[in-house]
Amino acid sequence: MNTLPRQAVAEPLRVEVAGETNVGRKRSHNEDNLAIFSEYGLYVVADGMGGHASGEVASKMAIDTLREFFSATSDDPERTWPYKMDRSKGYEENRLITGIKLANLRIFEAAQRDPRQRGMGTTIVAIFAVVDGVYVAHVGDSRVYRIRDGKLDQLTEDHSLLNDYIKMKRLTPQEIANFPHKNVIVRALGMKDTVKVDTRFEAPRAGDAMVLCSDGLCGPLSDERVLELVQRAPNLPSATQALIDGANENGGPDNITCVIARWIE
Repeated sequence: MNTLPRQAVAEPLRVEVAGETNVGRKRSHNEDNLAIFSEYGLYVVADGMGGHASGEVASKMAIDTLREFFSATSDDPERTWPYKMDRSKGYEENRLITGIKLANLRIFEAAQRDPRQRGMGTTIVAIFAVVDGVYVAHVGDSRVYRIRDGKLDQLTEDHSLLNDYIKMKRLTPQEIANFPHKNVIVRALGMKDTVKVDTRFEAPRAGDAMVLCSDGLCGPLSDERVLELVQRAPNLPSATQALIDGANENGGPDNITCVIARWIE
């Protein structure tokens, strides 16, 4: 088995990345976390929940667990994993899923041990760039968008009560706008001792960008506005700041976090 460090992307493309997080205008502390692990080609956004700073604990645990697991499996690919591999998926996709499942278990067990953290959890979105493309993984209602040829597409499906209702029956735009339980998510890390991780594979082209974000960004900003702000920015740090500023200008009701990765020649 190959024991060399994993490349971020295949030649001739390379990836540039920027990320930013902000408390927003309505919250007293920031429960979001992000990670840019360029050495593994792994980029993550986690949106914690639970109150009393427990959400911040959960999202940080998710990030820390992924860092630890990817470090261990990078140095020793033969290392015994805490979960069996899904034989229908390749090594790299299994590696990403297993890291997230391990994070879920650690958050769940920590919440069971400490009554003050009971009920804490976090969403997670991650992209993992490998030699022939990129794996997208998510749990919860944080999102990954792809920007290609001037168009923005959502690559993830919200694990939310609202999205479940939308799939079950047709809701009018007004009913969607007035839905009373928009913030209720039906899947997150820490809710149970096991979790289903949704994944997909993408083959980036030169000029493609992927935007990972918490719902504090994609809630206040429309897809059209996200696309406009990213395309108008002169560079990725400016784009992440523009997205956060835009969400705050629209009220900043929640913590705001985004990571943008762009593939360039």
